[in-house]
Amino acid sequence: MTTSVPANTAEDELDEPSFPVHFVTDLLKAFVKAVRAHQLYLPNNPMHARSLEAVRDGFAAIWKHTEELDLQVVETQLKWEGRVVLDEGDRTSDNMAWLLYKDGIRELKMLKGFETEELGTFFNLLQAVRKATDEDDDLLTLMWEREFTTLQYRYVDLTAETGPGVESMERAEQKEKILSPAQVEAGLESTTSSLAKLDEFDATLYFLDDGEVEYLHQEIKREFSTDLRPAVIASLLDTFETQKDPTVREEICGLLDYFLLILLSTAQYRNAAYLLRESGVTANRATDLLEPQKQRLTQLGELMSDPKPLGQLLQALEDSPLRAPQMELDELFGILQPRALETILGWIGRSNNPQLKMLLEAAASRLASNNSAELIRLIGSDDEAVVLEAIRRAAALKSPAAVPALGKMLTVGESDMRAAAVTALTEIGSPGAMQMLERALVDEDREVRIIAVRALGARNARASLPRIEAAIKGKDLRDSNLTEKMAFFEAFGLLSGDAGIALLDGILHAKGFMGKRDDSEFRACAAMALGKINTPKATESLNRAAGEKDVIVRNAVSRAIRGGGT
Repeated sequence: MTTSVPANTAEDELDEPSFPVHFVTDLLKAFVKAVRAHQLYLPNNPMHARSLEAVRDGFAAIWKHTEELDLQVVETQLKWEGRVVLDEGDRTSDNMAWLLYKDGIRELKMLKGFETEELGTFFNLLQAVRKATDEDDDLLTLMWEREFTTLQYRYVDLTAETGPGVESMERAEQKEKILSPAQVEAGLESTTSSLAKLDEFDATLYFLDDGEVEYLHQEIKREFSTDLRPAVIASLLDTFETQKDPTVREEICGLLDYFLLILLSTAQYRNAAYLLRESGVTANRATDLLEPQKQRLTQLGELMSDPKPLGQLLQALEDSPLRAPQMELDELFGILQPRALETILGWIGRSNNPQLKMLLEAAASRLASNNSAELIRLIGSDDEAVVLEAIRRAAALKSPAAVPALGKMLTVGESDMRAAAVTALTEIGSPGAMQMLERALVDEDREVRIIAVRALGARNARASLPRIEAAIKGKDLRDSNLTEKMAFFEAFGLLSGDAGIALLDGILHAKGFMGKRDDSEFRACAAMALGKINTPKATESLNRAAGEKDVIVRNAVSRAIRGGGT
């Protein structure tokens, strides 16, 4: 492939485009959204499918005008026929153009059919490169190994290019390194330290003895290892309290805003938590404080709980290993306010980072236990992931206050949400929760009905016995599968006692029209229910069926006699 790159041309000097440029810009907007959706959601998530469909629609609009789309990669931009059609600004891993450029790719040509055959593969490669370490293959290598048929590309050999190579922002913005005294004395190259070397001085009458030298070494080591950031934060807040000049206080508020961003971007989570916590204390303690200045300080903590900044922080944590001790992040999450619960619950359901997920679970439990009203509100959220996690949290907390919201979910939720609501009501176990569970006995989903009836039997909810008995006498249960039949009969046996023997004995022994017995599975379930009752009358009924010819019924009777229906 050629390594030539087209020369830049001013847009006002370009010829008319082959077709309206908005078709290309719309496609690339959808493309970027789909890449992000590919990172955030699992393949079975509706957002994942909708984003891919939007990209395919964008390609379909372009294929009406051409058979191929040729894009030039210029650092943080993508160009088409000399025009900028995508510009995402900074050189970060979220910038698709930069991901291509830094690995040497200078041009992409997408042929008709790319959106149906190899689009998903390309998304997977972009995702792999975003999370790659220095030892992993770059994007160019991965694309070469894949051997695309509908995607062509041109690249440059970065090792052969003249001039300085492409380097990341992190490396380009590195500051001058200050070496420790031990490194200076070791004779390391490239140092601008002004510290003097001990061997530059001759021993004199007034030189330090060994004990004094060791003391200085220890003090220098302690000074180098001391984190000065908390002291700086405390000094700024002390000045804020003592200096009542509004101009000074306003300047300190601006410094704290900037300092918070620096701490979060450098993973100094403990110091960020300290800044937010102490800012709130200062806002309530300082005298002669103007209301706007008080709001500036208190809003620092509120800002961290807003969905957008908190979501950006969690996205950054999701995409990289947690280098800081988990205790530091736990401190930061510990100051989050109740409105952060929705964002945290949504991330628990979507996160693939085990360490982050564990921290979010702890933060969600703390927020939910202290703010039951917010938890109940989120059970009715429009976000399925939030709803499921809110239901699970209510179950873990065994919160009776969540029973009405869970009962409503049994009538309006999807099948997986209704099943989660039934499980949560079972864990709560209050009389109100058991009453709500009775509604699930007639749910349209079989699994929900089974979970509900088993829970009612296990919880000895005798108030539900009439509904369970009605189901056994009805026609629908006879047409169901064996698992549901067994669940209803076992619950009936656990709840009815001797009062239910007449019904079960009739099913087990009675003959129908022309002497025909009832359905074998139904009779076997009745035998197992008698085993659950496990009284002398129930045993007598079982013994009368011990010589049953039907092998299914006979085996059930035998098990019921031996083990009480287990």
